[in-house]
Amino acid sequence: MKTIAVVILIGAALSVSGSARQHDQMKHRGAAAMGFDQDASVHHFLLKRDGGEIVVTSKTEPEAVRSHLREIAVAFARGEFDKPFATHGEVPPGVPVLIARQKQLSYRYDERTSGGAVVIATNDAAALAALHQFLRYQIVEHKTGDPLTVPQ
Repeated sequence: MKTIAVVILIGAALSVSGSARQHDQMKHRGAAAMGFDQDASVHHFLLKRDGGEIVVTSKTEPEAVRSHLREIAVAFARGEFDKPFATHGEVPPGVPVLIARQKQLSYRYDERTSGGAVVIATNDAAALAALHQFLRYQIVEHKTGDPLTVPQ
């Protein structure tokens, strides 16, 4: 029994180590794709009844954050999700539908204290479901701790 417990503990440690390494790799890719230090910024992905928000702030690089978010608002509106792919090394869930239904979504950049936000809205049920799927993925991947459900 002790051998099994040791194997389980080693396996769990390797899994956590691999997960931490994957997260570090994502942050490194994200810094290259976004143009600012991921450890010096705070990301939030917020689900809303009619869409959601991507909010990023940085005490050290607010202009770089703002520039990135302006680019994201324009790119997403065109159906271009290259930066999330570059950051995560895979196509995030929901992206194929967001591309297919891009005309049913609106993307707006808002400047915020120490950064900015991309505000996304839609009246289309399929686009909304895909957007929430995309934002939930971001919440988990970036480990933001944001709610995975839409506030009432």
